[in-house]
Amino acid sequence: MARATGKSEAVYERLKGDIESLRLKPGAKLSEVQLGEELGASRTPVREAIRRLAAEGLVDFVPGEVARVATISLGGVRALFEIRMLLEPRAAALVATSGAADERVLAPFHELLARLDEFEESFRLLDAAGQTRGYQNFYVLAERYDQAVIAACRNPYLARTIRDLRSQTVRLRHLSHSGPRRMLTSLEEHRAMLKAIAHGDAQAAESASRHHLAQTLQALIDSLASGESAAPGVEIQLDITR
Repeated sequence: MARATGKSEAVYERLKGDIESLRLKPGAKLSEVQLGEELGASRTPVREAIRRLAAEGLVDFVPGEVARVATISLGGVRALFEIRMLLEPRAAALVATSGAADERVLAPFHELLARLDEFEESFRLLDAAGQTRGYQNFYVLAERYDQAVIAACRNPYLARTIRDLRSQTVRLRHLSHSGPRRMLTSLEEHRAMLKAIAHGDAQAAESASRHHLAQTLQALIDSLASGESAAPGVEIQLDITR
């Protein structure tokens, strides 16, 4: 699908950001007229944006019906993580191997490791309200790690496939880090991945990545099953066959 420009691109980026951050809740209706009024756009760029988001799996779009933000279900989460666990540990291992041969590959990971340490030090000094506001800063660091792996992965097909899953992954991040305890645990998991890559240890990088994904999946399952997610109204579909 050709990428839109101008107003269509602006509307697309705004809606995508609102869906990924859960400001637009799963199942929410996407009225072209209402969105156009809110965003100062005609129906055409809004319609184009919705179609792009539907192609990415973020919107359920049926021609002739009102589009809705795609729901989140336990079965869908499991399916996504099955793929992620095949792809991302392998990518981390390849990046570590590349870094062992070329130290320039490792520079972004050393920098991220230092920033992670700085963030944790400041985060632990905050009160509860401050820590809640501070989650976003960790999300930024976690996203930078993911993007650094994609950029440094020298298998273009693997990198592209991981990149194509990012929208779904980013949206779920706000559920898996629904409390300070899980966020600090995730921070330690990211530190382990970063250290393994920075040391050029492919086996450790792959293992740390797989462990992080397994822990994240369990946090998501617990959040959805308990109904205590960060997104009221998230649809729960228990998949008893898996």
